[in-house]
This record gives sequence, structure tokens and C-alpha cells, in this order.
Amino acid sequence: MRILSCGPIVVLGLIATSMLNTSCVSAYRKTLGQDVSQVFHRIYISDYNVAWQATLDALKSSRLDVSNREGGIVQTRWTENTAEKNFTESFGTAESYLKAQYRLRITLAKGFYNGKPSVKVTVQKEQMVQRDVLEGWRPIESDGIDENTLLYRVGRIIIMRNKIAKLEEEKTNSAINNTEF
Repeated sequence: MRILSCGPIVVLGLIATSMLNTSCVSAYRKTLGQDVSQVFHRIYISDYNVAWQATLDALKSSRLDVSNREGGIVQTRWTENTAEKNFTESFGTAESYLKAQYRLRITLAKGFYNGKPSVKVTVQKEQMVQRDVLEGWRPIESDGIDENTLLYRVGRIIIMRNKIAKLEEEKTNSAINNTEF
């Protein structure tokens, strides 16, 4: 009985220690300048050409810096987003920035999923901010909204292109079947 009564206290102590250690480690990583950007990815059951074109269409409003189809890499130019980063609620406690900019790095990789051709699309956002004139640019962690939005757009474009291709194939087949010789 004694071991059971001490068990929950020991477990709570271990949980508190692990939470303290992870928060200290993440703060330590950020002060060392480690890459704080997160990587988001999805796998689409699609042909590589369709996924590549869908990615370019989803990035239509962004200026591209790198576009390498063979390497499967797309990178946007640095885009200024100071107004978006400084937009807070009236009672918000978020920091304000003098300047803010970001760029997206997208990679596409061919593969097979359950025997069907697939493409893994990976998105990484580099967000840099500057608080004042004396401070240089420093990276901050992304909230993941832009990355997930881009992956959603790519997925929807792939679905639409596949449906259009299927409808065109059905139309062609019905036209062939309706012709009389």
C-alpha cells in the first residue's frame, strides 16, 4: 500500500520535471539560433506533373526565387509581412515589430502509396523579424497557418484537375462509343 500511495506523487514529480526540462531546452535552442522553423507535409495520390503544376498554381500570387522541377524545389522571394505580424487585438499582449518578412520553401518528392503513384509535398516557412533599428534580423517560429493553407490549396487543385481529367476521359469514351461505322 505504501508504494501505491507514493506512486502518484513520484509520477507528478516526474511530469513536472520533464515539462520544466522541455521548456528550458526549447528556450536554449532559440537563444543558440537553431532553426526554429517547422516542416509541414502531406502525401497526395497523384501524378508528379499534376502536383507540380498544382503547387505553382497555389503560389501564383507569390514571386518565385527558385523553381526547379527536376529537383522538386520551389522557393519564394522574401515577402514583407510587418502589418500582419503587428495586427493584434486591442487587449493583445503580442510583441510589435519594426520589420517582418518571410519566405516559403516547398519540396516535392515522388513515391508510391499503396501501389499508386503519390507525391509528398513539404512546406517550410522562414519567418524573420526585427524589433528595432539596433537589433538585427532574427528567426521566429511560424504559427503554421500559411503552411497548412498552402497544402490545402495544393490538395484542392489536385482534386479539381483529377476530376476534370476524368470527365474529359468519360466524354472522349462516350464520343468514341457513339460514333457509328
